[in-house]
Amino acid sequence: MTDFIKTPGWLDWFADPSKPRFKLPAGAVDAHCHVFGPGAQFPFASERKYTPCDASKDQLFALRDHLGFDKNVVVQATCHGADNRAMIDALLHSKGKARGVATVLKNVTDDEIQYMHDAGVRGVRFNFVKRLVDFTPKEDLQEIASRIAHWGWHVVIYFEAVDLPELWDFFSQLPTPVVVDHMGRPDVSKPLEGAEFALFERFMFEHENVWSKVTCPERLSVNGPKALGGEQHAYRDVIPFARRIVEKYPTRVLWGTDWPHPNLKDHMPDDGLLVDFIPHIATTAELQKMLLVDNPMRLYWPELHAN
Repeated sequence: MTDFIKTPGWLDWFADPSKPRFKLPAGAVDAHCHVFGPGAQFPFASERKYTPCDASKDQLFALRDHLGFDKNVVVQATCHGADNRAMIDALLHSKGKARGVATVLKNVTDDEIQYMHDAGVRGVRFNFVKRLVDFTPKEDLQEIASRIAHWGWHVVIYFEAVDLPELWDFFSQLPTPVVVDHMGRPDVSKPLEGAEFALFERFMFEHENVWSKVTCPERLSVNGPKALGGEQHAYRDVIPFARRIVEKYPTRVLWGTDWPHPNLKDHMPDDGLLVDFIPHIATTAELQKMLLVDNPMRLYWPELHAN
């Protein structure tokens, strides 16, 4: 057994989240979350850029129930590299209430893809954030995307807004649905109508296969979870950006907690407060149901959504 020592300054997830005031619609899906280890059972990858705290499937499912979600989409964490065992173990113990997004290498076999599919994996993640992963040739990623299309999977892409121009052509060639993590990490200190966010909006407008997660205000916010006038106005500088995407592309948006919130530096969010962020960006019951139920079910549980 390997003893893992957390990265210095690592912030552990918030162990006592509040009960959200916002009541989630029936069947709501937390469409972006992770599991870390536990390291003693599922060792972290030797090539990892960080060593997290443990965050087990049982703790994730307890949070799901506490917040009022029905299902989870568990996204492979970069600290586990392409070893998807911890994520798949969560799917197999979820009683059908979790689907997964894997990280795979070019040499993945068809039998391995089929095994992951049977376990509940429905996508692969390509990470272009240089501080988190090493470079993978785009030719390898294109080959992976072409192969997983046979299973009806999609590609999740994680990048930062300043890198979209150089990645645009590659993203446009992907043969699957494409899901953007966290709106492409916009700089919310820049204008909503500015060139940077306008480019992301054009990316979604010109590519009908592109979806966006309107997630992680705690990562994007400059204001943070400040209390003003006796009332919480959490991450309010992110609201206009997320609301814009929800209202323009209501059938192609997803939301998730990002629990257990890897690599945050200044604060660890209250997941109950994150849920209370939702009605500020999806302002009607109809938009909330699409964001939290209809869209993730169509993407991850199409066999149930069709019924």
